[in-house]
Amino acid sequence: MLDGTRTAFELLAFTGIILETILVTGGAGFLGGWFVRHWLTHQRDRVVVLDNLTYAGNMASLAAVADDPRLLFRRGDIADGPLLMAILKEFQPWAIVNFAAETHVDRSIDAPAPFVTTNVVGTTHLLEAALRYWRRLPGSAKERFRFLQISSDEVFGPVADPHRSLAADAYRPSSPYAASKAAADHFVRAYHRTYGLPVVLVHPSNCYGPYQFPEKLVPLAILNAISGQSIPVYGDGSQQRDWLFGEDLCRALDGILQEPRVGESFNIATGTGCTNLSLVRKICSLVDQLCPNLPHAPCDRLIHHVANRPGHDDRYALDTTTILATGWLPQTHLLDGLRQTVRWYIDHRDWVDQVAAHFDRTRRMGLETQNRE
Repeated sequence: MLDGTRTAFELLAFTGIILETILVTGGAGFLGGWFVRHWLTHQRDRVVVLDNLTYAGNMASLAAVADDPRLLFRRGDIADGPLLMAILKEFQPWAIVNFAAETHVDRSIDAPAPFVTTNVVGTTHLLEAALRYWRRLPGSAKERFRFLQISSDEVFGPVADPHRSLAADAYRPSSPYAASKAAADHFVRAYHRTYGLPVVLVHPSNCYGPYQFPEKLVPLAILNAISGQSIPVYGDGSQQRDWLFGEDLCRALDGILQEPRVGESFNIATGTGCTNLSLVRKICSLVDQLCPNLPHAPCDRLIHHVANRPGHDDRYALDTTTILATGWLPQTHLLDGLRQTVRWYIDHRDWVDQVAAHFDRTRRMGLETQNRE
């Protein structure tokens, strides 16, 4: 039930006892929403979602669990200290999972300031509220509490084949987005080392799947292939990424929250790279199969190479030794995950029309640096 007015003592579990709670910030976004749906399916805790519902956050991402009485929603900014403290006091969560972020690299190139505001300043306000809350917890609750920060593989910068970035490697961000996530991570670590706040950092690789805002490569390619619009590929398309299905990430996060270790970092990826051009060709082939008789088929004829993104990293690759040691393994092969994703966008054009009504898929972002004087 999307009702933020209930108190922590009113909502009971099915067994008749008060539910434990986690707070998920950015829980109406792509990954945050996926995690909320996963958690409510596999765990019994109540989930309080805090989301500012910016352009990429939408309540439709939570429609599948909207009737679950364990789901509560509050609209607000992670930089709003009084709101954060009120939520923490009311719901007493044992974990904070921070998905709240500006995430699109191209947008960060055009306008870096919002990324600093949300990803750096906002995260710092959230850390400060978490610290104040954690310090007041009684012994066992204080020991159990976790602050889980969702970072990015982009903070490590490009890595040459065959090397892989270790979770403890130095950061070398290239884009304003990556720099803002790196700065946020440094604050997370600083709050652990200086104040003892029990934090855990995760660096996922490129995630994809249903409910992703159409500015990202996978949904953009799917929707343009279906509609017969040009599919832009930056440069020669040789940039290599590791594509992680959203459910696989959520299973990893679920396990990490059960781990007793704090102050650690986990890289989460499949371990298999794919070039952007190859990815788009796979998508085109799947659209051809799932949407037969399109007048513009085959869809790979829509692929159009455009000017490369400024500072575009050639390759990301993560060493996943630490997360594999927990027993986690990716379960979704790229082609299977893409097939599920293409099918979802075909079947949910109403979601696309609602969420991206004011988003122009034909307009290129991320070239502002070439136009500045």
